[in-house]
Amino acid sequence: MEEKKKGVSEDWLAFWLAIVIFLISLLAYTGIDPLGWVVSTQEWTDSSKAMAPTGKVYQSLKGEITKIDGNKLTIKKADGKEETVTVADPTKYKVGDTYEKKGLSGFASLVLTYIFMAVVFTIGAALMRANIVKFNIGFFFVFWLSYLCWFIGHYAYFAATDAKKFNIPWSLKLTGEGGFIFALLLGLIVGNFFRGFAKFIGEALKPEFYIKTAIGLMGALLGLKAAQSFGLAQAVLFRGLCAIIEAYLVYWALVYFIARKWFKFSKEWAAPLASGISICGVSAAIATGGAIKARPVVPIMVSSLVVIFAVVELIILPFFAQAFLWKEPMVAGAWMGLAVKTDGAAFASGAVVDALIRAKAETAAGIKYEPGWMLMAASTTKLFIDIFISIWAFILAYIWCARIECRPGERVSAAEIWRRFPKFVMAYAVTFVVILLIAIPYAPKVGSVEGKVNKIKKEITAIEKQLPQVTDPAQQAALTAKIDEKKKQIQDLEATVKDAKKIISQTSVSTAGTNALRVLFFLITFFTIGVMSDFRKLWEEGIGKLALVYLICLFGFILWIGLLISYIFFHGVKPPVITG
Repeated sequence: MEEKKKGVSEDWLAFWLAIVIFLISLLAYTGIDPLGWVVSTQEWTDSSKAMAPTGKVYQSLKGEITKIDGNKLTIKKADGKEETVTVADPTKYKVGDTYEKKGLSGFASLVLTYIFMAVVFTIGAALMRANIVKFNIGFFFVFWLSYLCWFIGHYAYFAATDAKKFNIPWSLKLTGEGGFIFALLLGLIVGNFFRGFAKFIGEALKPEFYIKTAIGLMGALLGLKAAQSFGLAQAVLFRGLCAIIEAYLVYWALVYFIARKWFKFSKEWAAPLASGISICGVSAAIATGGAIKARPVVPIMVSSLVVIFAVVELIILPFFAQAFLWKEPMVAGAWMGLAVKTDGAAFASGAVVDALIRAKAETAAGIKYEPGWMLMAASTTKLFIDIFISIWAFILAYIWCARIECRPGERVSAAEIWRRFPKFVMAYAVTFVVILLIAIPYAPKVGSVEGKVNKIKKEITAIEKQLPQVTDPAQQAALTAKIDEKKKQIQDLEATVKDAKKIISQTSVSTAGTNALRVLFFLITFFTIGVMSDFRKLWEEGIGKLALVYLICLFGFILWIGLLISYIFFHGVKPPVITG
């Protein structure tokens, strides 16, 4: 019987898929919004208002015209917020009229998003030599069950950080990212209580493929954030690199020692176990097993444990961080990257802790952090760890060959190291660097001017409050003139960065679309991780002794060393605060 040909690896597929989507997003610099039709989900009490397209150009808009400036109309919406639109013929409108534009409905946006994701992932599945029919059937359930959790997670009683905005008496304040947790829990229920259904959709359970693609796309958003706060981004990158070197040189040696000395594991078992627990879970265990030429069963058993404990960490650690580390948000983010194993669980926990701590900081201290920075700390440390896998695999391969197995003439080739290198990391790097290089000449200028403009606007507001209290016509005229002067200052300032603001606006449009897809890729990762975590089956494989080592090492010292190192390198570092 002819052996089935091996398909393209998940790493390479994730790399190319992320790059292709990223290239499509760059069409934003031509003046269009190529991914604005991707669905975004808002906190809701009225389900009809929960979904909308990501891009404003695709959204419906209705409100009162409050200002006409050239061909730009300022529209005051029903929620009191204002939005500016550009029209071809402003003479058709006047202040006080109702402006209305029909857009893409939220449900239509959701359907288009599903079709797009189904198509691109089906292409990936075909290249991996998966059964296309079974994959599509499975992906249908994966997507819609995952999105149902996301939809429920945005219900105001679960998500709202300010219950008063929705006229409700209470809220769990999870933010919409609570949908990640619901997706994980639903996946666990399916995987452990509906095993027949889990098997039925099994062809579409590819969490590593989904999360690796998401990671590639995430680089674009973080590139823009880095450009807007370049000093902080440099600190995060440098500290993240230092943290993983410090952490894993300590982690690996301790786990290896305990496995060998206390539990009498052979070197063949101790090395993959140490890598799996201390470095990057599944990938590290597999890479280490290959480097030392362990039997296939060794990394497979370790990988099974990694999945189990990653789920446990994913459920527990973000809430622990919210309770005890909300005043040190970047410490919490870095800790997720250092402590939580597997790429999917680590990035997912970074997203959850980002949401939970932002919610806690806003409600407890009135501080509104920009989203994504805690996730950046987690992802940066985790990505450095991914890179570290190849280095560590090379080191171990050399040690096993030269010192332990001592086989004359055997050496590790550069090709072998390249084969083990996590290719999807390159997509993250490419998207990050490209957006950073595009935005870095403009973002600091725009940020500086916006800071000055916001300051002047506050001065104008203060003067406007004085006007009703002044009765002297001369003083009124002086205050009015002062307001006009301030407004002129704003116009002059904004004129200096008109072109720069256009570039940053186009960059925001580009990254908004890729980020909307990234969030959904994260979402289905949560669900599929849950479905694949069949606790009974793994226990039947006889991993009790390995689990005991994992439990002792993880909760005995790895989590706490990781927390200490995160604190050392990220203590006092705070995300940018949203003002105004």
